[in-house]
This record gives sequence, structure tokens and C-alpha cells, in this order.
Amino acid sequence: MSKIEFTLDGKTVVAEPGQTILQVARANGIDIPSLCYNDKISKTTSCFVCVVRDAKTGKFLPSCAACPAPGQVVEASSDAVKEMRRTAFELLLSEHTGDCEAPCTMACPAHASVEEYVRAGKNGDFMESLKIIKKRIPLPMSIGRVCPRFCEKDCRKNIFGQAVSINDFKRLAADMCYSEYLEETEPEKPYKVAIVGAGPAGLAAAYYLRMAGVKSVVFDQMGAAGGMLRYGIPEYRLPKHAVLDKELAHYTRLGIKFEFGKKLGDNLSLAELEAEYDAVVLALGCWKAGSMRCEGDDLAIQGIDYLRDISEADYKWTNPGKVIVVGGGNTAMDCLRTSVRLGSPDVVCFYRRTEAEMPAEKLEIAEAREEGVKFEFLVAPVRVSVGADGRKVLTCQRMALGEPDASGRRRPVPVPGSEFDTVADTIIAAIGQGAKMPSGIPVNKYGYPEVDEDNMQLGGKVFAAGDCVSGAATVVEAVAGGRRAALGVLGLLTGIKYKPERQVNVSRGHWASMAEKDVVFVSDKVSNSPRAKLPMIGLDERKTTFKEVAGTMRVETIRHEGERCIECSCTDKADCRLRSQAAKCGASPCAIKGGKLEVVYDTRHPVIIQDRGKCIKCGTCVKVCREVINKSLLSAKRRGFSTCVGTAFDKGLPLSCAECLACVTECPTGALDLKNK
Repeated sequence: MSKIEFTLDGKTVVAEPGQTILQVARANGIDIPSLCYNDKISKTTSCFVCVVRDAKTGKFLPSCAACPAPGQVVEASSDAVKEMRRTAFELLLSEHTGDCEAPCTMACPAHASVEEYVRAGKNGDFMESLKIIKKRIPLPMSIGRVCPRFCEKDCRKNIFGQAVSINDFKRLAADMCYSEYLEETEPEKPYKVAIVGAGPAGLAAAYYLRMAGVKSVVFDQMGAAGGMLRYGIPEYRLPKHAVLDKELAHYTRLGIKFEFGKKLGDNLSLAELEAEYDAVVLALGCWKAGSMRCEGDDLAIQGIDYLRDISEADYKWTNPGKVIVVGGGNTAMDCLRTSVRLGSPDVVCFYRRTEAEMPAEKLEIAEAREEGVKFEFLVAPVRVSVGADGRKVLTCQRMALGEPDASGRRRPVPVPGSEFDTVADTIIAAIGQGAKMPSGIPVNKYGYPEVDEDNMQLGGKVFAAGDCVSGAATVVEAVAGGRRAALGVLGLLTGIKYKPERQVNVSRGHWASMAEKDVVFVSDKVSNSPRAKLPMIGLDERKTTFKEVAGTMRVETIRHEGERCIECSCTDKADCRLRSQAAKCGASPCAIKGGKLEVVYDTRHPVIIQDRGKCIKCGTCVKVCREVINKSLLSAKRRGFSTCVGTAFDKGLPLSCAECLACVTECPTGALDLKNK
């Protein structure tokens, strides 16, 4: 037979007799996705993600099975074809059950590979654990102490009791290995970047630029690096000399330079920085304190000023007397607990909502209460004045919760005739924080610079990241923003704008909506032991010194804690073709809602796990076993929506399958995979 000439994406191409459109497309450099196509077996034509369109008839054809006809005009990349492929992927995803990524990793603002560094710690390889952590967390010693543990709040172990103590793996790995660890960096590039702000976001930007071989100079208005780590987080949570300074010395070892006493808009000019440097990153933080918005509020000390001044005095401060802190966030908790340590005999927190609505971490609230802090809820300030004895008088009114506001929390409304006075020596306002942006920098109505969310670009060669963009947030959120700004800068320097890689993430659901039967256990050796407890100093010592409250867990404790990890993520997450190709096609796992099969998985084989929730019924495993291996161990069972792949009489795969693994190798989704991740 003679060769077949036809048109493919506007180009005349030639096919050998018997060649499919998919084969011809690939030979001509045209990318067509496919899940069920496998050149080792006969055609399956089941997934329909490889569709193309016959331009003359308008029909959609599965390119893995359709052979071209002479003179045919085929569209492989038109919008209509892409839309059909996206629909096909979304139909497959609508029935797909699994966890492309572990919930802990998805919850981490920096998207650290949580499951992986916990596993390395469980195995006793803390250097490997640190290497994994540092890919996304450049300040593991500090974050290992102050992170609010987003990962643990989404940990599936909560279904069975308490989360794995994930953050403590980070802390131990960093404490053990940081002194001897020094990253390999890319060869130096002929660029230099100015970073304004030596807080978490600026430090992260400097770190990831250095990893890519780009030099930077970090400018800061204060006398030392750290930003809120140094001046906003108290010593009892983050020791400055023993921990923060040690971590920052690592930056010097990497060749990152610092210049202190430099304030943008004062003795530092943005125009001059733009002229001298290839790019500028603004990581100015949130140093503008929020107002109580009541009469006489200038008589109150601002919470961030209070913490900064005490830090600059190296925690040698006078007794503040009776203290009232107005606010309910983490800064308020830091002010309260700091006041206790300074010897205040009476420390009270006034908050305008109930404890349930307080944004502070529950652990911080509990520890503050343990240390003697009193709480007054549903109370709002009306005015601050000075009494006849020179002490301050805080006039407040009682509140009641009304309808929810924009934050989703019920709005506090005043109770008529409920005003009362409280006398104090020190009143601290810890209401909130905002950004202080120098004039000339465009900001939105909230006072934050408007950046491109993909690459954090403010305009031209200027980028911004951290709290000055997001508003006051956490350290781990700031380092995530700093990393993205660094990637944005690298995109500018190379001429290719950075866009975050799109990923598809199917999830079995949040633990709060799951039952124990919904959890998949890859290993049968998951420990049911109680969560390990952090070693804490005694309460009397906590109340009278700024010594670090919590210690680092011992190696044996952490390794045992690692045995509690369920290891939720898909065993095949790095190689799953459904995930990678669906992302390329812009498919969403939430686009089509529908019923899903009950969670059924088989771990009887010592090496292989079969998870039917991930199966897309492509039939590849059945045909590979039958046509390539000459066995008939797998076959389709039942019909319609309930169709699944299984073994005869549900006996499970024989032990000899561990020597073959052909079905595992060819499965496009991880429905058949190795247990060992």
C-alpha cells in the first residue's frame, strides 16, 4: 500500500499504512495527550483524551485508534479540540478518588514536601530531611519554632486523635544539621539584585536568588537582620542569639550581603536602586500599627512598638505594672505573655468578640492562660484617659454578636448602657498592622502595593513580597511570597516571565468530613501511639524568665512520632499521567460533580497496592498481563459505573507479581503501584 497524505494542523503530512493519527502527530512534534494508548498492547480506545477533529465532517475521533484517510483534514490543536480534551479529563477526574498530594503539603503555605521530610526523619536521616525542607523553607530553625502548624491542622491523623507533630521534625533536623549543612548553588550569574527589608520575605528572596547564582544586597532600616523574627517575636518563642543569629550566619556563609540603617524614602532611594541594580525586591513588612479608633488612643502603646523596644533592649525592661492588651491576635498574645515575664502582677486581654473568634493560635491562648493572663471577651474600647493619680483609665462597653461581617465572623455590636472603666498602668493596642509604603509606590485602597500575583512584579524591575503585600501574616507565608518574588526576578533577568506551574490535586477530602473507613493505609505499620509531647520548662520559670518555653524533641521521640504518619499522598504522584496531562489541558477536578465509588483498596500483596478509586478503567493492566506477560491474572469485573479491575475470585495478586511489575509500570494513574514510596 502506498503512503497516505493528509493535513494535520494545517501542515501536509504523510502516514505509513496502518499508522494512527496519534503516531503521525508524535512523529511530527505535535503533542497529543493519551492515557490508554500503549504500543505494547492492542488498541484500547477508552479514555478519549487523545481526540482530534475531522475538519470536513466535524466529528471527533480518538487519535490513538483512528487511521488517517487520503486528503483528510485533521485538527489536533484547535480550541474545539482542546475543549473536548479538557472535558474528557474532567469526566475522568470526576470519578477519580485519591490524594495527588498529602493534605499536610497542600496546607503548607510554602508547599514544603511535608510527607517526604517526615519520612526521612522517621528513618533517622535528618540531613536528608533538612535538604527537603530547605527547598521551600529557608529558615527552618526559626520556622520550626514559630510556625502556626498549618500542616498539622489538615493532618489526617486528626481523625484518629491528634495530628502528627510535623513541625518538630523541621526543628530537630535544623537544630541537628544546620552547622554542617551548606547548599550547592548554581554558578554565579552577572546580575545583582537589591532587596529592601531583611525580614522573612526579604531573606527568602535573597536565599532563592543565591541558590540560582544571583547575588543580592539586603538593606534594612534596623541594626540587625530578622525583621519581625527579631523585633516582633519574643525571646521565649525564638531565642535571638542561640537560634536566629545562628540561622542568619548561614546567609553570610552563602555570600549574601547586608547593609543596615537604610530606610527606603529616607536615606535609601528607590530610583537609585533601580539605576544600580538589575532588579529590586521590596519586602518592607507591616510596621504600621492599627488604631483602636477611640478617643485618647494615642495614650496606648502600640503592640509592635512595645515588642520591638523590649527586643532592642535585649529584654531588660522595667515592670509595666498592671497591663491591659486590646486585641485577639498573635501579637496580642506576645504582648500579654511578655508582660507576665516582665513582672506585671495583673495582665488582662480585652477582645471584642468571643474566644471562638479570636484569630490567635489556640496554643498561644492556652499557654497565656496557664501563665496567669486573664481574658475579658465581648468588650470594646470607647476611650483612654488619664486619672487623677496619673494612671490610665480605659473606658469600654460590652458587646453582643450580631450578623456575620466580611470575614465570616459575627459582627460585634454595642450593648446600650454597658460602659465601664478599668484602671491600668500600661495599655497596649494590638489591633492589627499595615504597611508603610514610601510615596511614589502605587498602592491599592488598603495601602498595599498591587503586584502581579504570578511573579510578584510591581512594575518594571521592581517586585514586592511578604506582609507589605499580603498584610500581616505568618513567617511561613512571608517566605513563600519571598520565594515567588525571587522566581519572578529570575524570570525578568532571563526574559521569560515566571508563571507558577499549574497542578491538578485530587483530594479524598478534609479529615473533618471523613470517616476512619475512608482513610487509605499504604502500610500496615502505622502507629496508634498518642502524639508526642514537647518538652516544656516549668511554669514558674516560664513566668519569670525569657528562656525558651519549648525544647526540641529527642531523636528517638521524633522517629517514633514519624511512625504515626499515614502517608496520605498518592504513591504515583511523581509519575501519574492523568495528573500531569490534565494539568497541561487546564482541567479541573472540581468542574464536574458526580458520585464516586466507595473507597476500596487491596494491600494484601507485600509489594503492590491496588487502589480502585484511582482506576480510570483504561484496561491497560489487563491487556499487558494477558498480551505481554501471557498471564490472565487481571480482568474487568461487574458492569457500568461499578466496573472495576480485580483478580479471579478476589484472591489477590500472587507473590510472583513482585518479579514482574508490568501492570504497575504501565498503569497511568497509580491504581496499581508499589507500596514503598
